[in-house]
Amino acid sequence: MPPSYPDPRLLRGFLAVAEELHFTRAAARLFMAQQALSRDVRRLERELGAELFLRTTRQVTLTGEGERLLPYARRVLQAQEDLVGAFRQARPLLVDCNSSDLGTPNRVLRRARELAPGLELMARYESGLTGAAADLLAGRLDASFGRYAGLAPALRAGLEQQPVRYEPMAVLLPLDHRLADRACVPLAELAGEVVYAGAGNPRTPEWTELARHLFEGRGIDVASPHPMAVGYEEFGRLMARSRTPVLAVVDFPAMPGSVRRPLVDPIPLSPVSLVWRKGLVHPALDALRQAAAQVAAEEGWLRPPEGGWIPATDAKIMSLRD
Repeated sequence: MPPSYPDPRLLRGFLAVAEELHFTRAAARLFMAQQALSRDVRRLERELGAELFLRTTRQVTLTGEGERLLPYARRVLQAQEDLVGAFRQARPLLVDCNSSDLGTPNRVLRRARELAPGLELMARYESGLTGAAADLLAGRLDASFGRYAGLAPALRAGLEQQPVRYEPMAVLLPLDHRLADRACVPLAELAGEVVYAGAGNPRTPEWTELARHLFEGRGIDVASPHPMAVGYEEFGRLMARSRTPVLAVVDFPAMPGSVRRPLVDPIPLSPVSLVWRKGLVHPALDALRQAAAQVAAEEGWLRPPEGGWIPATDAKIMSLRD
């Protein structure tokens, strides 16, 4: 049986802690949760059969075995960077932003381009994280955005994610709808309504599932599948014809003949993560992750509002940053 070698990600975590001698600072440097970093260090210690750090409530120090590992870890990670750099050259990073009009992914992409002006980050605009997942795993796409908890476990096993935003949800209403003159719409006021949430769209089942969680027990029904509209003009035309309210997010663009109203009591939240293929190493991905962390911090995107609603499975995944 061939020997087993440590995952470079584990070595990267070890090196960050060894250089910072502080788990919180090391986790922030790697854009991951402290508990996830601690878990990775413990796994590396188990694989090597050695204790690498002495941890007290006041300080973290390297053990003798940790000191011995340090130069090897640096050489392995540098060799990995050299290898990847030799082949990636100027390959663009392909990022699915779902739509050119959605604020969250496009703001992150713009910031990444500012942080790394010498790198090429190319956007594509298609619909849904489920639709993007197969392309991510096959290497036809490098990164996307969406509700990570809504992916099947088999898909998540090959992907990594970084939480970006708890995005408040809204409803699109025809101009003459009974609730259209409200500044915001309490969920209870939608009881008895049929609301479109992408049912039948094979690219966005994670969105429809989120809607079903939200509507359950509130007397709100998910609209039956519609033919999939491509483009906002066509979407707006079909919406005007069907006159069905549409579940959306607060950054969703206004549609002709409709109004967008935030939902409240509770405030439903759409969890947005940056998602990429496990093991992907690319300088533009580093810039994208840094951009996501910066914009989220500046805008308070990862501070759920008081009275916010999110499924427990999503809340658990959004608390992990590895």
